Amino acid sequence: MGERLMQIGEVSERTGLSLRTIRHYEEVGVVAPSERSLGGFRLYTEAEVRRLALVRRMRPLGFCLEDVRALLNVLERLPDSGGPLQATEEQAHEELVTTLRKYWERADARCEDLRGELRAAEDFAGSLHGHLSRLLEASAGSREAAR
Repeated sequence: MGERLMQIGEVSERTGLSLRTIRHYEEVGVVAPSERSLGGFRLYTEAEVRRLALVRRMRPLGFCLEDVRALLNVLERLPDSGGPLQATEEQAHEELVTTLRKYWERADARCEDLRGELRAAEDFAGSLHGHLSRLLEASAGSREAAR
């Protein structure tokens, strides 16, 4: 029995990407549907859904499409077992490690930046809450005094 195929709508629901975005990623070569139905609908495998989900997770970290393609290429070259490459491929292994480390460092640095931005946003939201609370308390106090 073959692998289950999904139409673009289901892929959109599972990845949180719009139909338009998925089609764009197809146009720029980030992902391609495995097949098309008799009616011409795009059909995707679980592997393609995972690929799109990874792209979705990279977006907030500021990776451009070239970075996305390059990282996906690196990840596809990793051994399935998670172990090292064949001994004869030591240089290829080192290149993969170096490239993956570069992407990890960039992602980690961007996460730290985002944490700082979130702290600033939470401080701002907290100050707005404080202003609102004081305004509501003053309003309630003046209504009490008028009674």
